[in-house]
Parts: sequence; C-alpha cells; structure tokens
Amino acid sequence: MPDTIERVLAGQERGGWIRLRTLTLLRWGAIFGQVSALLVSQYVYQLQLEYGLAYFVVGISLAGNLIAGVVFPESKRLSEVENLLLVLFDLLQLSLLLYLTGGLNNPFSVLIMGPVTVSAVALTLRSLIFIGATAIVSVTVLARYHMPLLYHDGSELEILPIFLFGSWLAIVIGVIFLGIYSRWIASEMHAMSDALTAAKMALAREQKLTDLGGVVAAAAHELGTPLATIKLTSAELMEELDDRPELQEDARLIREQADRCRDILRSMGRAGKDDLHLRQAPLTTVLREAAEPHATRGKTIHFEDGEGPGHDGPQPAILRRPEVIHGLRNLVQNAVDFARTSIWVEAEWSDSRILVRITDDGLGYSPSVIGRIGDPFMRRRRSQRDLSQRPEYEGMGLGLFIAKTLLERTGAELSFANGSDDTTGPQTPGARTGAIVEVVWPRSKIDARVGENAVKIGKNQPIEI
Repeated sequence: MPDTIERVLAGQERGGWIRLRTLTLLRWGAIFGQVSALLVSQYVYQLQLEYGLAYFVVGISLAGNLIAGVVFPESKRLSEVENLLLVLFDLLQLSLLLYLTGGLNNPFSVLIMGPVTVSAVALTLRSLIFIGATAIVSVTVLARYHMPLLYHDGSELEILPIFLFGSWLAIVIGVIFLGIYSRWIASEMHAMSDALTAAKMALAREQKLTDLGGVVAAAAHELGTPLATIKLTSAELMEELDDRPELQEDARLIREQADRCRDILRSMGRAGKDDLHLRQAPLTTVLREAAEPHATRGKTIHFEDGEGPGHDGPQPAILRRPEVIHGLRNLVQNAVDFARTSIWVEAEWSDSRILVRITDDGLGYSPSVIGRIGDPFMRRRRSQRDLSQRPEYEGMGLGLFIAKTLLERTGAELSFANGSDDTTGPQTPGARTGAIVEVVWPRSKIDARVGENAVKIGKNQPIEI
C-alpha cells in the first residue's frame, strides 16, 4: 500500500490547509478587542496615550482585512509562506500597539503568546521557531523601550522592576511552553488522524476486493450449469457429426471455448469460496487466506491449530470480515519481513474465546519500541543491526497501527511480546525466539455459527446496484 502511505504522509505539512477566511475572522475579533480596550482607556479611565497612533495601528490591521476580503475569495487556501507572513504581521502589529500603550506594563501584553500558539498548531517547526524567537525578542525590547502609560493627571503607571521582570519571564516561558505543548498535542492529533485515514483506505480497498471476489464467485457458480450444458451438447454434436468434419470442427471449437470460460472463471475466483464462505469460513481457512500473499516470499509459514483447555468441539467458523483479513495479513507481513526462515501462525479456541498467535524466528521487537507498538508514524534511530538486516526498510509503525485498529474494531485484543529476552545476541534460525503477536477475540464477537453474529443460511440475495 505504498501509494496510500505516500498520500497520507503528504498531509503532514498542513501549512497550506488553512483558509484565508479563518485568519481574517480571527483578526476581526482581535480588532474588536483592541478598539474596545482603547475606548475604555480613553473614556472610562481617561488614560493619556497616543490614541492617534494607536488607532492608526489598529486601522492597518482593519485595512488589511478589508483588502483581503475584496481581492481574494473566501475559500482561498494559504500557502505555508503566506500563513507565516500573516501570523508575523499580527505579532508585529500587537507588539507595536503594546509599545504605544506601556509595553509590559500593559496587562494585555500576555496576548503576544497568541500568534505563537497559532503557528505551533498550523505551521511547520521552522516557522514556529521563527515566530517564537520573534515574540521573545519583541517582549524583551518592550520591557526596556515603550511609551509611558499615563494617568489622567499625568502621573506614570509603572509596575515595580521585579514585577516587570516577572512579567517578562512569564511571557518568555509561556511562549516556549505553549509552543512546545501545542506543537506536541497537534502533532499527536495529526498523526492519529493520518493513520486512521490510512486504516480507512486500507479497509475500503479490502472491502472492494472482497466484493469483487463475491461477484466473481457468484458468476462462476451461476455460469457453471450453462457451461456444463454447452459442453455436454457440443460433445453429443461431435459424435453425431462424424460424417461432416467441417461441422464437427465447429462443435469441437464450442467445447474448447466452454472449457476456456470455465478455466477463466476458476482462475478469477480462486480466492473465493461459495457464497456463504464470503461471509463466513473456518478459522484456519481465514488464516491461510490472510497469509497467502506472503507465502512465496522466501520464508516458510507454518500453520498450527488446536483446541484450548476444556473444549473438545469442532473448529469454529468465524466472520470473514475485511477488517479481520487485512489486519491479520498486516501482522503476517510484519513477521515475514523480520523473520529469518520461519513464521508460525497458531490458532486456539475454547467455548469463550478464539486466539491467534503469530510468531517468527527473527530478532524480535527492540526494547526501545516494544512499549509503543501500535502507535502510528513511530520513528526511531536505526541500529547497525537493523541496517544490516534490512537496509532498505523504513518502518513507521503504520502497518501495525492499521492492523491493531482494524482488529480492535472486530472486538479483538492485541498483545505484543518477544520470544526471547535477548534481542541483541545471535539467534537460532527455526527457533521461536522472535516477535510474538497474540490476537484474542471473545467468541461471541466473531463466531459465525452461534450467537447474535451467526450467519443465516438461506437463499442468496441479488446484489443491489
């Protein structure tokens, strides 16, 4: 699924996802707040400020909004550079307004952290660092250079130096903390969103393949009788046309083409069972179907099944869902990728649960990542051992995340472990010392013959188009 992953990873840079209308609406809110604060200062508290210059600075922001609304459509998506320039403009406009109204003596100076938070969520790390550094430089300059904040009687409103330093330090720490915190949370949410999108795309692809297999299996089933009739009739014609070779050759051609149609339908529907098997199948059959694409990759896949303690019933038939097949297929693929020679796929069942265990004879999970298995886009520094074993591999944890997400949707619980505590020393090929994945379902969640999930056997319904 490389094309899917590439499309998902292309969404990591989200600087071009923001509409101009979003930022202009935020700026309208800022303009309203700035004008309100200036009016209260002028007419309620009667502070002596450079109101002309202050209103001019606010007017620049207002004019920018009006021009943007006239020149560009509301649906315009901004590029990374355009977003950076707009956020930088807001930061410098606020800094200039604070310079005219007392600098850090103005309690609204904490708002300078707003543009930093926006850039942390929406822009790249480089842009965030630039905006954060600009904000820190701005508050440092404002702590020393600013126009005084005067009462109506001309006395200057100025906080004590220790409080001024405290305000500066609090804003600097706030810029750094909010930048890192917002960036971290946004990255986690974006990564999870991207991975879930990839999981949905994988499930949709598997569903389409399943539907296609159903159509092919149904076609093979429905056409089997007429093809057999054609073959039988053509054979009878060949016997009756011994005295007319030219017509007998035509009858032979009809029979050959009927056989050809039969072979084509068999090859197209080789993964399909009858119609009921498209909805249910024995547990080991589903496991073999999931592992089939990786059976010819140079590693030996062993299938083992047995009954769990306290149960002597037959092998269960389970729901043949795309989530189950694709999830198990990803787990088998991961085992084949890292195994030396062998992979074991074990199945166990009891009255209350169904268990699938996938083991390999590789080196197992690295201790540095075993606690984070199942996290999407999980990157780590590759050791020399990894480079020598699979120099071309660039894992992100996305495959395991998709498998875990899809299987958990069916009610399964997954656990990951190593067959050997030593993942650095030499391993014996053919020994179960590598990675272990256990998938456990409550039997009521996936059993296709008993309980609320039981598939009803009856007449096949036509496909609705």
